[in-house]
Amino acid sequence: MDIAALSISLSQAKIMQEASTSVMKMAMDTAKTNAANLTDMLGQTKAVEQAMQPHLGSQLDVRL
Repeated sequence: MDIAALSISLSQAKIMQEASTSVMKMAMDTAKTNAANLTDMLGQTKAVEQAMQPHLGSQLDVRL
């Protein structure tokens, strides 16, 4: 068994794994940012909706 070839092969595998982990971290950061932006947009939409029609959703009719 060639030690040099084995060393190169293991080194390449390690580099590929590190690159994969790095790409996954970037994807997770992007997803986290997108989720935060979506949450903010939903909050703003509700505020605008409430400002335009303040009478909607302010009362709850309950009958037993």
